[in-house]
Amino acid sequence: MLPNTPFYPIAYYGVLRAGGTVVNCNPLYTVKELSHITANAGADMLITLDLQQIFEKAEQLVQLGHVKSLIVCHFPDALPWPKKTLYSIAKRKDLAKLRKSPIRDRIALFNEMLDRKETPSAVVIDPYKDIAVQQYTGGTTGVPKGALLTHANIAANMSQIDQWGCGLFYPPTKVVAVLPFFHIFAMTVCMNVPLCNGTRVVMLPRFELKALLDLFARTKANVLPAVPTLLSAIARAEDPNISAKLASLEVAISGGAALPNEVRANFAKKSKALLAEGYGLTEASPSSAAPPCAYPANPCPLACPSPAPISVSSISTPGKWPPSATMASLRSAAPGSCPAISDNDEANAEAFHDGWLRTGDVGHMDEDGYVFLVDRTKDLIICSGFNVYPRIIEEALMTHEAVEETNVIGVPDEYRGEAPVAYIKLKSGKTVTDTELKQFLADKLNKIEMPREIIFKDALPKTLIGKLSKKELREEYAATRAQKK
Repeated sequence: MLPNTPFYPIAYYGVLRAGGTVVNCNPLYTVKELSHITANAGADMLITLDLQQIFEKAEQLVQLGHVKSLIVCHFPDALPWPKKTLYSIAKRKDLAKLRKSPIRDRIALFNEMLDRKETPSAVVIDPYKDIAVQQYTGGTTGVPKGALLTHANIAANMSQIDQWGCGLFYPPTKVVAVLPFFHIFAMTVCMNVPLCNGTRVVMLPRFELKALLDLFARTKANVLPAVPTLLSAIARAEDPNISAKLASLEVAISGGAALPNEVRANFAKKSKALLAEGYGLTEASPSSAAPPCAYPANPCPLACPSPAPISVSSISTPGKWPPSATMASLRSAAPGSCPAISDNDEANAEAFHDGWLRTGDVGHMDEDGYVFLVDRTKDLIICSGFNVYPRIIEEALMTHEAVEETNVIGVPDEYRGEAPVAYIKLKSGKTVTDTELKQFLADKLNKIEMPREIIFKDALPKTLIGKLSKKELREEYAATRAQKK
């Protein structure tokens, strides 16, 4: 349970060297969320920081019996001098008093363990059966599920990314790790692949636009794995020197959610970097497809030639192959795909079919084997018997000059079964009415796709990695509807 600090990779590889299984935990999760993960995983030990805000949650997990003991890292040790000394003096109230903790007898100090300078005995593992990482999904559609990723799964996916990069992840490359290592995308692309190739990784513990731009100016980093909201923040930045600060950036890799065309176009105005949109999921370690990195002159914004086996299957009938270019359920048989979901028979039955991992995503494949991602299966809206894809509506809304972010959900409709509802965050200083937006959409969407309602909000809910989340909007809409009744 750590942010991006040098502690993280040391702890991660230390657990694997000891023959253990890594369970990545978000430090910002609540005790309730952490309790589900640690209890479901059967965790023995938690590695965390002595920042009081984080430590007190770890302390409660021990008291609740979800973990047996803690290894605690001294946060100032992650800072460069003189910040380390200044923090220890000026911010000492933010640090937990470990000696006064009621569980002090179950706390080991990270720096004392390093000082031992011991070499652990080699541990024999079966890379095809032993679990290296039990990675929990974001929980955007329900309770987080633990994907059991073997050593072979992770190694295979690293090899696939390595081949895709055509030398991108080798020195003198510098990879920016602003995405948190506890997320599967960053764990693989920001940490495992570059570090295992001897490539430098420059870290930020959290995303702040100014800090990120300053980091580029200082380190001349050239690879940025990102999510669409991060790229959108760069695209909207008003810094007149942003192009100069990003001059070293050669490749940006977008993942975690669909990249809106509007964000892609606006990002190109700020940076000359190749922007590649990757596709993957936690259960696949995570990368499953990406456009060809070796041919930047011929970008494929939405088409992803897969570096691993991907097929399409009928949405309603698993295993039935639909015609080319027909909307279908995407399936993966990549060697990076996990063998099972932890302690969840229902999820396993839903996720796996005839040796294929059902991704839960909708798309199609053309005759050349290019995969086109359209939307999540669970986000599909069945309106009057027709399939309505939220992403198509979102793409249309994003072309309006006043719209900064949008998220579309399906809601119950007495006449049509379901109907689309669009939530909108406007750009600062911009105004537009729902009537004006619907008029704008009139020649871009058909009548079935037209949102039944357009709701304006100051901010749209996001997951802790920055991906727009529909779960909270569905809950909010249902609660509002119940109040009206």
